[in-house]
Amino acid sequence: MRPRLLERYLAEIVPKLSGEFGYRNVNQVPRLEKVVVNMGVGEATQNPKLLEKATEELGAITGQKPLVRKARKSIANFKLRAGQNVGAMVTLRGARMWEFMDRLVNVALPRVRDFKGVSPKAFDGRGNYTLGIREQIIFPEVDYDSVERITGLNVTVCTTARSDAEAKALLAHLGMPFRA
Repeated sequence: MRPRLLERYLAEIVPKLSGEFGYRNVNQVPRLEKVVVNMGVGEATQNPKLLEKATEELGAITGQKPLVRKARKSIANFKLRAGQNVGAMVTLRGARMWEFMDRLVNVALPRVRDFKGVSPKAFDGRGNYTLGIREQIIFPEVDYDSVERITGLNVTVCTTARSDAEAKALLAHLGMPFRA
């Protein structure tokens, strides 16, 4: 069974983008390549339990086991040594990626307090979009009562688009609520 956002992409969005940008071949149409969800937990240097809880929540949000990330360099001001655990990340591809994007756009983002849309300026120039989320509790998979500490996370959407305009059109058609 294919995810419903993927079905919508193939049925509606590919023809719209082809007409909009004049693609001659279906393979020229931009598509999602991967979604990387990253949670930095700098306080884990003092309290390693925070990183355990963060990886557990990230696993619940994405449906995939997170990879624990280590510090690359030692920074004395932050009491950080190279090799210490400081964050967790998940790279989603395929069906899990489409399901996550569907839940992000239709369930999680509308639950943000005083939400006016996401910034249209967070593209990197190569068709990738990064979105910062301040609270992990906007996802319904996270149990509100068991959360000890509210942590933010970054969601990077990597596309095959060659320009920011193409990537923005793709994400807008997928339902990403951009600010006017």
